[in-house]
Amino acid sequence: MKILSPEKVRLLDTYTIENEPILDINLMERAAKACSNKIQSQLSKLQKIYVFCGTGNNGGDGLAIARLLANEDFTLEVFLISEKLNSNSKINLDRLKIQNKVKINLFKDEIDADYFENNSVIIDAIFGSGLNKPANETALKAIETINNSNQFVISIDIPSGFFAENNSVLIFDKEKGFYQQAVCANWTLTLELPFLSFFFPDSEQNVGNWEIIPIGLSNEFLKNIETENYFVTDYFASKLLKKRKKFTHKGTFGHALLISGCYGKMGAAVLASRACLRAGVGLLTTHIPRFGYQIMQSSLPEAMLSIDTSDILVSEIPDLSKFSAVGIGPALGTKPNSQKAVASLFEKCNLQLVIDADALNIIAEKNELLNSIPQNSILTPHPLEFERLAGKSTSFYERYLKQREFAIQHHVFVVLKGANTCICTPEGESFFNSTGNSGMATAGSGDVLTGIILALLAQSYSPKEAAILGVFLHGKAGDLALNEQSKESLIASDLTENLGKAFHSLETRDTKS
Repeated sequence: MKILSPEKVRLLDTYTIENEPILDINLMERAAKACSNKIQSQLSKLQKIYVFCGTGNNGGDGLAIARLLANEDFTLEVFLISEKLNSNSKINLDRLKIQNKVKINLFKDEIDADYFENNSVIIDAIFGSGLNKPANETALKAIETINNSNQFVISIDIPSGFFAENNSVLIFDKEKGFYQQAVCANWTLTLELPFLSFFFPDSEQNVGNWEIIPIGLSNEFLKNIETENYFVTDYFASKLLKKRKKFTHKGTFGHALLISGCYGKMGAAVLASRACLRAGVGLLTTHIPRFGYQIMQSSLPEAMLSIDTSDILVSEIPDLSKFSAVGIGPALGTKPNSQKAVASLFEKCNLQLVIDADALNIIAEKNELLNSIPQNSILTPHPLEFERLAGKSTSFYERYLKQREFAIQHHVFVVLKGANTCICTPEGESFFNSTGNSGMATAGSGDVLTGIILALLAQSYSPKEAAILGVFLHGKAGDLALNEQSKESLIASDLTENLGKAFHSLETRDTKS
């Protein structure tokens, strides 16, 4: 699914209006019906609804939603931020007045929280995605009223005062974790497509849980419009999955080399190796320190082993000639001998490569290694590891820009792990993942991801496909694990145990829809 800038969203609206064809007021009505249907399916008619409407099309959406909900016998009250409405909002205000079921107020000053009935709902329709400067005084008072109401808040399209891409011009309250000049929504109903800012950690308190509401905008336009940003849905991921043919054998699915482990941390090698095998690799050899032999042999009999000359760490790279892909980093350590091993791998390797954990920390320590990373390698840093590589950022939007620039400059794929894990490509594209949950914030989760991506690379998936599909399957396995675990109890091994179900969910999906 494409993520468009506000300017391109407006072009999408315009194209739909001109080529469906449909009047803009009727397109607004269609959007309002879709939103009101979703809202009424989740609310009780015992809950009073307060709708705050701005002067533009977002306000027009709010007025139309109020009318439609009133037709279904919900009790509502509307607050207009101003009487100076655009033409579509004026039409919907007139329709609401003719209906004569909803009290309409002109908002003049901040309303005390006691004004709102207990267990009521506020619909925020003040500003849409076209906002290009912070809210003015009256709108800001309305935003503060909503945020201080202690009621459930639903924002239409985007929380009012919030920007679709970069919110760094707003004041961020670090203690409370939200942008003060924007509505803090519990639920955001975004029309047709999500916005880039939804995927940044500092947006969580403002955007809340968001849901895409299809409103029938032009598929033809969406197919042809160019964008740098994408949202990876199950449909998107299912198209990447390769079907296995009947007459295949283990050699068909590649031979992966995993370089991992040091004294006291052999668990990472076990976790990454098991995930690699579960993700479909034909053969796996894991290169480990000598002392880890018995641990690996007893924990994972399906894996072959390459034994380092060092007892306690990886100090060398085995012959690469028989392998189809290489992964390096989980629990490698950053000792000088391991640094030499990483440098040697970069010098010799002409295979698909995934680089994780301590291998990334070694690159950060030995900055000269940055320019010797083989092109099209996949780097899988967590936020702190990425900071060591690319430097600190003043905002999550700036970090996103640094991630894109790093991928382009070094011609690598950067998988920045976290909620909605972002994959940046050497071509400057960004793919935000849709699967996963906070239970995956646990030791070893990243090792599992490395194993999955390595397996896909060995099976001849391109680095782009392996990164996107690997991240999706990793998150999907985490979501499926919650059928038996809680977010608190989930551990990395649970992800591997649910990989089969994750693959199955894509294999059985109808890729035509």
